[in-house]
Amino acid sequence: MTPGARVQAAIEVLDLIVAAARARGAPADRILADWFRTRRFAGSKDRRAVRELVYRAIRACGEVPASGRAAMLLIARQDPAVAALFDGLGHGPAPIGADEVPAAPGTAPAWLEAALAQSGIEPAAMAALLARAPLDIRVNALKADRAGIDLPVPGEPLAAPQGLRLPPDTAVEQWPAYQQGQIEVQDGGSQLTCLAVAAAPGETVVDLCAGAGGKTLALAAGMANRGRLIACDVDRARLARLAPRAERAGAVQIEERLLNPQREAEALADLAGQVDAVLIDAPCSGTGTWRRNPEARWRLTPTELDRLAAIQSRLLDVAAALVKPGGRLVYVTCSLLDAEGADQIAAFLARHPGWRAAAPQLGAGRPRGAGLRLDPSHDGTDGFFVARLEPL
Repeated sequence: MTPGARVQAAIEVLDLIVAAARARGAPADRILADWFRTRRFAGSKDRRAVRELVYRAIRACGEVPASGRAAMLLIARQDPAVAALFDGLGHGPAPIGADEVPAAPGTAPAWLEAALAQSGIEPAAMAALLARAPLDIRVNALKADRAGIDLPVPGEPLAAPQGLRLPPDTAVEQWPAYQQGQIEVQDGGSQLTCLAVAAAPGETVVDLCAGAGGKTLALAAGMANRGRLIACDVDRARLARLAPRAERAGAVQIEERLLNPQREAEALADLAGQVDAVLIDAPCSGTGTWRRNPEARWRLTPTELDRLAAIQSRLLDVAAALVKPGGRLVYVTCSLLDAEGADQIAAFLARHPGWRAAAPQLGAGRPRGAGLRLDPSHDGTDGFFVARLEPL
């Protein structure tokens, strides 16, 4: 592909991504993969170049752009080298018209930028949300230790005790250490939030929103395969991905429970008042993960944020009923919005006067309300809010 053809290809892919964002369709990475699958003529260098152009445009546009061309015109305005490729030659994009309007730059849609600012996220921290994410791994303590593991790339130690940071695009899935379950891909901030649970051998621990089990596996390592670890979720497909991961990691004490939405308490009634620790990795807006999924900010609406906040509130109430005296409840969201973090915990404490907040000791993050907040700008991690709650 010529450089101009790569720009035109990026425009076509961006059209699909914009349409999917408006219709809540497939994510950008899947759209890119499908697009390349049907275009075998694109070599590895072409795919890399098109991908970089696409994500560069996504990150540059605050509001949802009118079209893929409008998004790429914004990049052309910022970069003369890209603008020169709008020459209409071969498979390149048509010349830029005098009346064409590029997409508007920004961090996010205006309402969302305002919500972040009201949540104490300063402009520099907002900009950091759209930088390229690093690749972090967690050494699986069930099979290895960070101090002694031998990897093709040694990695930079993180604040998380078993965490290492590797260069982006490192093919860790091809390493024997990955295939043998000695390492897992997990953001350093995610690893730290698991430390707040302090899951110990012999305890009964519930991961209430386990998904595919990334945090579940970290909890299993902390429990040294001793005790009871119950992974729950309402999504059958996501939960089904946990079993093969657990087998590879050597995590043998994990139980799975598929829950029905709105009826979680019924499925967990046998655990009421008996659990040492509950982790709620709650469904959220994902504002802290834009480095990995920048188009997600185009999908969020005030109505969707309200819906997610209602789910979070309900899950906190469900979890509180499970915790035994002396136990703890850890609430985590990968969001930087107070509506999903500090405000949620304040509302929970108002509803449950028999509970108190205990500041998590993570060695990172900054206080926000009754919890801690991590973000890319200050901590070099994805954005998270984490709070630890204890019955009086």
